[in-house]
Amino acid sequence: MEPKELLEAAKRARSNAYTPYSNFRVGAALLTTDGRVFLGANIENSSYGATICAERSAFAGAVSSGARSFEAIAIAGAPGGQEPDAPCPPCGICRQFISEFCGPEFPIYLADGQDGVQRRCLGELLADAFGSDRMRVNHT
Repeated sequence: MEPKELLEAAKRARSNAYTPYSNFRVGAALLTTDGRVFLGANIENSSYGATICAERSAFAGAVSSGARSFEAIAIAGAPGGQEPDAPCPPCGICRQFISEFCGPEFPIYLADGQDGVQRRCLGELLADAFGSDRMRVNHT
């Protein structure tokens, strides 16, 4: 799947966002290595910490369906009723969440104005990610 196609799916996913507090709708489209696409949308909560971002929503759906290998994610965000006109990169929590399943070269495609696509890699957005390799316990 081409990056623009994946980004169009992310833009469509925005329509499912639940954003009564910010009115900032984000959609994500996650491509698995076997060609499936999982969509996610942000879901706000009056207890802001309980809000779920579109990226984690897409990953949760994919992992819950048995997917464990991912090729790319596209993200589009903008105030409700508006087209994305600037990149909407994942927040810090989402970057860390993505790093649980994907390496530093994992491509992240962002809406960049009029039909533009900005390509970033997870490693650019999250240098020195905390991972399970840092949690190993030496039992000597």
